[in-house]
Amino acid sequence: MTDSVPRAVTDGFHQRLHHVAPVGLSGDTAQTRGMTRVEAISGKTVGSKDLWMGETHVAAATASDNHHHGESETAIYVVRGNPVFVFYSAELGAETRIETKPGDYIFVPPWVPHREENPDPDNQAIVVIARTTQEAIVVNLPSLKPPS
Repeated sequence: MTDSVPRAVTDGFHQRLHHVAPVGLSGDTAQTRGMTRVEAISGKTVGSKDLWMGETHVAAATASDNHHHGESETAIYVVRGNPVFVFYSAELGAETRIETKPGDYIFVPPWVPHREENPDPDNQAIVVIARTTQEAIVVNLPSLKPPS
């Protein structure tokens, strides 16, 4: 005989998967002026404990404000456009720019001030982001340079 009612999970391994379609992306997450973040995978959306994942959209001819993501490591995958990632290099004593194209990856270590720029005058840039914290940590900053 087959039970028609699912049994409760008791082994910790047989949990359900979560599907988040594009229409399910939420803008109810930390933001930085000049870009729009939408979350797909988070504690709020699927109950994740150690992971945040979503997208960032930067409009044409726009730069975000300077910011960092606290203790979170951030991995970025460029989906569309040619965003530029800018950070302050203590080694060079100047801002450093990394120009990207679709298919490129960027790793942002914890606490590193940076900004995203989209130099394209006609098209928005879209990247997928994964972070090692459950929620999006965003600390907006006045400058990329370390305090004097």
